[in-house]
Amino acid sequence: MGASSSSTLARLGLPARPWPRWLGVAALGLAAVALGTVAWRRAWPRRRRRLQQVGTVAKLWIYPVKSCKGVPVSEAECTAMGLRIGNLRDRFWLVIKEDGHMVTARQEPRLVLVSITYENNCLIFRAPDMDQLVLPSKQPSSNKLHNCRIFGLDIKGRDCGNEAAKWFTNFLKTEAYRLVQFETNMKGRTSRKLVPTLDQNYQVAYPDCCPLLIMTDASLVDLNTRMEKKMKMENFRPNIVVTGCDAFEEDTWDELLIGSVEVKKVMACPRCILTTVDPDAGVIDRKEPLDTLKRLQQPGGID
Repeated sequence: MGASSSSTLARLGLPARPWPRWLGVAALGLAAVALGTVAWRRAWPRRRRRLQQVGTVAKLWIYPVKSCKGVPVSEAECTAMGLRIGNLRDRFWLVIKEDGHMVTARQEPRLVLVSITYENNCLIFRAPDMDQLVLPSKQPSSNKLHNCRIFGLDIKGRDCGNEAAKWFTNFLKTEAYRLVQFETNMKGRTSRKLVPTLDQNYQVAYPDCCPLLIMTDASLVDLNTRMEKKMKMENFRPNIVVTGCDAFEEDTWDELLIGSVEVKKVMACPRCILTTVDPDAGVIDRKEPLDTLKRLQQPGGID
């Protein structure tokens, strides 16, 4: 997708009727998103371009490594491939097997225990019973280039070195793993291949299908009224959390304006088993919240 000549655009992506209604977004240009920014929806008729306030940005998260903990931020750039602060990019790093296949919390739920901070242009990794790992945000071009595989699609990744590989291998304790980084000169996975029915044309690095997800806190609150064990926002891994609206109100949103970023709903993301990973224990339940969502007969979405 390309940027509009007169405005910075982003596209929202959500598959099948969602629960809660997360909005996956593919940004088309550069613009800032910050905590406290008011979110507006385009009112109809469209030609009048009227705006109605629907909420306020309450939280922002960047998830540098797929399936690891998110980094809370107070503001970020919204780019064509997701949120960024400097060289810290959303899902631009990926743990892989030695054959290049992706590894996520679906296979290794303890990945959600890996926390990341960003200091002096370095990613600092911490995990239980592990010394910290300091990784420069850019890798030497001499490092090996891997052919990686994510949900059946090929994508490249720059190897992050033996120290990072040893760190993740020692922490997960199951088999040998490598850490790779996506570079902006690499070709991303295209929306046309991810979801052939989409008209929109954009690319992603290592997210499941969309560069950005939006969620509302009201929908999470509503879900938790129906559950014995309460879910956290971290179970759903959104990039932007909007507050100040009713539960499921986001299901009615088509176009949003968040600061100078305009986003458009494309599809609803179906929920997956990753939502059942306890973000504090690193244990996969494989039942909740999916069982509750099934009883509600409303699909949901993630990542």
